[in-house]
Amino acid sequence: MMMMMIRRTRIRILLLFFIVISFAFLFQVLSSPLTATEKHSNEYCAMYDICGQRSDGKVLNCPYPSHSVKPSELFSSKIQSLCPEITGNVCCTEYQFDTLREQVQQAVPILVGCPACLRNFLNLFCQLSCSPHQSLFINVTSTSTLYANLTVDAIDFFITQSFGQGLYQSCQDVKFGTMNTRAIDFVGGGATNFKEWFAFLGSKAPPGLPGSPYSINFKTTIPHSSPMQLMNASVYTCNDTSLGCSCGDCPSSSVCSTPQPSPPSIHPCSVTIGPLKVRCLDFSMAIFYIVLVFTLFGWVLLQRTRQNRRQGSNVEPLLNDMPSEGSSFNNLQKDETHPVEVQLSYVQGSLSNFYRTYGRWAARRPTVVLFSSLAIVLLLCLGLLRFKVETRPEKLWVGPGSKAAEEKDFFDSHLAPFYRIEQLIIATIPESEHGKPPSIITDENIELLFEIQEKVDGIRANYSSLLVSLSDICLKPLGEDCAIQSILQYFQMDSDNYDDYGGVEHAEYCFQHYTSTETCFSAFKAPLDPTTALGGFSGNNYSDASAFIITYPVNNAITKVGDENGKAIAWEKAFIRLAKEELLPMVQSSNLTLSFSSESSIEEELKRESTADVITILVSYIVMFAYISVTLGDRPTHLSFFYLSSKVLLGLSGVLLVMLSVLGSVGFFSAIGVKSTLIIMEVIPFLVLAVGVDNMCIIVDAVKRQPSGLPIEEQISNAMGEVGPSITLASISEILAFAVGSFISMPACRVFSMIAALAVLLDFLLQITAFVALVTLDSMRARDSRIDCFPCIKVNSSSVEQNEGIGQERDGLLTRYMKEIHAPFLGLWAVKILVVAIFVGFTLASIALCTRIEPGLEQQIALPRDSYLQGYFSNISEYLRVGPPLYFVVKDYNYSLESKHTKQLCSISQCDSNSLLNEISRASLVPKSSYIAKPAASWLDDFLVWISPEAFSCCRKFVNGSYCPPDDQCFRHMDLVNDRPSTEQFKEKLPWFLEALPSADCAKGGHGAYTNSVDLNGYQDGVIQASEFRTYHTPLNRQGDYVSAIRAAREFSSRMAASLEMDIFPYSVFYIFFEQYLDIWKIALINIGIALGAVFVVCLVLTSSFGSSAIILLVLVMIISDLMGVMAILGVQLNAVSVVNLIMSIGIAVEFCVHITHAFMVSSGDRNQRAKTALSTMGASVFSGITLTKLVGVLVLFFSTSELFVVYYFQMYLALVIIGFLHGLVFLPVVLSIFGPPTTHTVVKEQLQDISSASS
Repeated sequence: MMMMMIRRTRIRILLLFFIVISFAFLFQVLSSPLTATEKHSNEYCAMYDICGQRSDGKVLNCPYPSHSVKPSELFSSKIQSLCPEITGNVCCTEYQFDTLREQVQQAVPILVGCPACLRNFLNLFCQLSCSPHQSLFINVTSTSTLYANLTVDAIDFFITQSFGQGLYQSCQDVKFGTMNTRAIDFVGGGATNFKEWFAFLGSKAPPGLPGSPYSINFKTTIPHSSPMQLMNASVYTCNDTSLGCSCGDCPSSSVCSTPQPSPPSIHPCSVTIGPLKVRCLDFSMAIFYIVLVFTLFGWVLLQRTRQNRRQGSNVEPLLNDMPSEGSSFNNLQKDETHPVEVQLSYVQGSLSNFYRTYGRWAARRPTVVLFSSLAIVLLLCLGLLRFKVETRPEKLWVGPGSKAAEEKDFFDSHLAPFYRIEQLIIATIPESEHGKPPSIITDENIELLFEIQEKVDGIRANYSSLLVSLSDICLKPLGEDCAIQSILQYFQMDSDNYDDYGGVEHAEYCFQHYTSTETCFSAFKAPLDPTTALGGFSGNNYSDASAFIITYPVNNAITKVGDENGKAIAWEKAFIRLAKEELLPMVQSSNLTLSFSSESSIEEELKRESTADVITILVSYIVMFAYISVTLGDRPTHLSFFYLSSKVLLGLSGVLLVMLSVLGSVGFFSAIGVKSTLIIMEVIPFLVLAVGVDNMCIIVDAVKRQPSGLPIEEQISNAMGEVGPSITLASISEILAFAVGSFISMPACRVFSMIAALAVLLDFLLQITAFVALVTLDSMRARDSRIDCFPCIKVNSSSVEQNEGIGQERDGLLTRYMKEIHAPFLGLWAVKILVVAIFVGFTLASIALCTRIEPGLEQQIALPRDSYLQGYFSNISEYLRVGPPLYFVVKDYNYSLESKHTKQLCSISQCDSNSLLNEISRASLVPKSSYIAKPAASWLDDFLVWISPEAFSCCRKFVNGSYCPPDDQCFRHMDLVNDRPSTEQFKEKLPWFLEALPSADCAKGGHGAYTNSVDLNGYQDGVIQASEFRTYHTPLNRQGDYVSAIRAAREFSSRMAASLEMDIFPYSVFYIFFEQYLDIWKIALINIGIALGAVFVVCLVLTSSFGSSAIILLVLVMIISDLMGVMAILGVQLNAVSVVNLIMSIGIAVEFCVHITHAFMVSSGDRNQRAKTALSTMGASVFSGITLTKLVGVLVLFFSTSELFVVYYFQMYLALVIIGFLHGLVFLPVVLSIFGPPTTHTVVKEQLQDISSASS
């Protein structure tokens, strides 16, 4: 027992001795025995070995100054592999070095594309950890105790400013392609200079977060009288040829071509006049107008002077006032005993004779003509049995020969269809009308977002007896979690993590460190860029965001085969229903706004729009029908005889003929397999009715003008002979003008034009057959004293006697106005000059305004006014801070070692300076002209980095050669050819890369980011058929931005394809809809020119008068120019719809010109007399039958719920009616009275003598 106690006492004394010795050693080390100079000298360490480990596994160095240690030969070779600058003794143990290697391996794959940057970055930490002169620039400033061990808690790292600046400059442009961003955003927290980078690297990371386990205070100056020195290791510039960085990572490299400078802003040519700055086109139009007006006034004065000199002459002056009502020529025209000998052109004469003969024949057989013509049209209507409606937007607005459509098909079939987008936008409301909206980043709003997400996750849509949830259809790039773009991803989409992670503070931290902090990574294991989940902020001020943008990417399928998207569509309908019924009230109760959309929303809303305006259209037809019925009727002598003079049944029959012509046209095209759109059934009947009513009015008015004593057959014959040629001329012109619209590539407009052209043709044929028969039957009804609408009822003979003369011609109010006021007023020479000056001035102004018309078609306009998508598209423009994805697709990439394609595409070291990816990087430097926002994510660059020996934690393999995540590298430098894989190595390792998951050790894994970027079908032959390199457009807010973006991308691709001799094209989801606008002006001008040319040829052939045809052409050009000027004023854009409207406007405008011109041509007298006669005979018909009819129908369209109807049909056609009326009844008569062609009539000599003697 005693011995035991003695032994225990000895042990205690011995233990105490060791403790005393240990404390003495520590005291000696940490305090007085070493002077400051000795502690900070060559071959001396400030830290050595590892003395502790934090709870998160991060090791802490020992704060013990000691001499540097000579490493073993094996250890030295390991150090040289990572830190070639460190030679001789070292200040780190092998365990410390392995820890260093493990920590920096996360950054190696990101920076390895630029060897100079990587070398400088590694050298910084090699000097910090293992430099034998560590104590000269490292000073331990704080220590802490961990498990009874003293560990380093903070150090000062003295470093030269030149090294820091050189390090930053070598790395500032290095790309991290996987995320389409700079590598500095990942390894430097988005630093903009070396001080910010050092501050990021040196901040002490809390447990569980990435970063340094102790504080590193980087300093570039040394305190006075301090023994410290600034670390000034050699630094490599990125343009160092020995460490060749790519041009994309080092634009300043001497081998790189200079980036294309941003083109100067293209300002239109302008002229400065004092304080005013006028565009050259406007200025030239003004000068031209002034010269024209002075020339016109000079010409008038000259004519007046000549007129004064011709006093007593028998020649009629050109600009005399209108002749009196008792003029001999007027009496001659009205005097049936002195017929006029008409010398018409051969075509006009033949047409007139044909219509006289045909009118007489049809009037004798009205029943046969009526039923035979109806039978033919009804036969065409049988095609409606195959009637089908097209509602898919890509089939409505994209031509089959579209280059963008072909590229989309290639992209979808070889790579993968772009995913479907379901989106919510939640935004704050400004406190005042013009105030700034408050930030949406609050605890309450994020909690609301969790509630909304819970409801979306709970959606169960029924599809073929299956319940479909978001998880069943969503995009899952890296596992089983949906790639939802929402700030909730910073909390792993779990509300339980919200408080644990730190709430709003954690979210704001992740806005700046989303690429570098693991706890900020999304549930689907990838960083979430805040620009995709937030809106309404400027720059990088994410905390000021005023909107949450929640995007649900859903798997898409090529819809050509079956209904593979059926599940997604069913879920989308349930999603929209949830947003309307539950989410919208929730959000509004929190004083926020909500807008939402799904992939199928546009198609569904277009379907709804097709039926939304049925009542408006029906009201328009009823109003037009009522007006037609009143217009066609006679003016009774007494109100009690209205039932005989009215023509309600005739008007109704005319409207039914219009409907039959439309149905026959649709039936014909349905029979041959052409799908229609529901808008055709709404718009085309209106257009055909507007076009056809004037012919009905003109025919009825011509019959009314016939002497009542003539038999009905002769009345019909004379009326058809009189107006038949002009009706034919107008109708053929309209048909040709409408048919020209079929040259438009957009299917909806092309089908619209074809059906409209055939409908107008059928309507014309029915008018000269069935309607003539109906007019004959109506005349027989009136003559037989039968009641309108009830022809079986006949009134008694006494009533007929009292109403004697009901069918006689009487001048109506309009006719009297035209004869007595309108025509004489326009005959005044001062009025003529004023009219010409005003109309020419407006046309020149319109030409100047035309250049301000922008191409495009706003999506809001194509949708109903009350559509929920109206607010969504407005919010997209206001809040979205990232543009649409842009893919550069490369066909037939030859990856064999012998091919030069790899160097022509990649952008890492040893790649061509003008490679595709380097040029994309340069283009992203000038986003205002290139519309490219970021460098491209390159699967090729990342694959070459992933396979390289420097990325020692990426490509690994088992001993048997198969791929595995851990341990041995795939290749050493000696295994590669000039650091490039051989053809066989490329072929073997590419699938490995595409299956490798990105991790903290190797962020270059291709699974998820590049899963669908490469078409591996047939790649074993050494050629990859299709691959894509992804970047983004800049935010596109206006239609013009979309058009400019596709134009810039195509020009860039064409230039690269020609330079590299490879097949390259750009692709983005919106290209297919905006391609048409690239050449819309060219298409518009060509088609308008063809339509005008067709009308001119028809006029020339049918009238045989070049002068009258030229005048008609001039007036049509002025009408179209003025209409385009009004478009510019109203902000109506140029697109396929407006182009078709402009082309059809030519056909409609013909009616305002042809009838007046034809009446002028067949009238006798001088130009003034003939102009008056034309206005007197046809002016009332043109005004009542053309102008007012169209005006009444157009005005009803104002109440349409469709913005498309209001803008492109109400506004454009209202402008056309007003402009056409003014030109047809004001400008045209004036021009004819001044420049009209000579008369084609002669009067027999004996008749003139009789007139002369009678007047005497």
